This record gives sequence, C-alpha cells and structure tokens, in this order.
Amino acid sequence: MRNIDLSPLYRSFIGFDHLASMIDTASRNEKQSSYPPYNIELLAEDKYRITMAIAGFAKDEVSIEVQENTLQVIGTKAAKETDDASTKEERKFLHKGISERSFERKFQLGDHVKVLAADLEHGLLHVDLERVVPESKKPRKIEIGSKLIENNE
Repeated sequence: MRNIDLSPLYRSFIGFDHLASMIDTASRNEKQSSYPPYNIELLAEDKYRITMAIAGFAKDEVSIEVQENTLQVIGTKAAKETDDASTKEERKFLHKGISERSFERKFQLGDHVKVLAADLEHGLLHVDLERVVPESKKPRKIEIGSKLIENNE
C-alpha cells in the first residue's frame, strides 16, 4: 500500500479537511466491478450525462436514488419462473455475452450537482446532471477598503 502525503495541499487549501476521506473513498470504489459499463459526458459547461449500458433491463427493474452526494443506480433482475417446463421452451445459448445479472453502481457527485432526468431507451440508461452553484458561492470581487455589510442591520 502506498502512502500519500497531503500536507502540501493543506497549506494552500482552507476548509478542505474532508479531502483525505474523499481520496480514501475513491480508492475503495476502484475495487468495484466494471459492470455495467458506463460513459460520463460533458454536454455543456455545467451539464453532464452518465450513460450506462443495461441491455435486457426494463424500466421497472431499474431504480435511481440520490442521497446526500451519492447517485446510486440499482438494477434487479426478477427470478425466472419455472412453472411448467412443457409449455415453455428452454433457451439454449451457443454464446452468452449479454449479462442478465443484477447490479449496483454508485457515483460520487460534486457539490451542487443535481440530477435533472433519467431515460431508458435502446438498452442505454441516460442520467442528466447539472451543477447549479448558488449566488452566495460564486466568485465575487472585493474592493479594497470596503466593509462587510450584514443583512441584520
């Protein structure tokens, strides 16, 4: 295991004490499986799209949840019914490359990133995201010699 010295970052960043825990979380997420494959696109300056290849899943078999800064996509395949073997023909594969297994994929979202919409078409799940920075968090110019005026006065 390699140790990373973050002390140079702490000298120049103020208020980023959770940086080490984020790096630790990211290193743990590297161990998760690569199924299903996905793309992350930059559509505009603050708009993103996650596209996941989930062939064989219906809309009711996929759930999308956002909790705090984590987007979680869960696909659950229903157990196959084996009622009457004589009425249903069993499928025999010569090659099976399309996986039909359940999955869970988590994405860590940045601050102020909101999920706008999700759509499933042609075996691809599209999740649209947008970063909306509030006015109070946007950069502003501070004049030299100015005083901070509080709203309570």
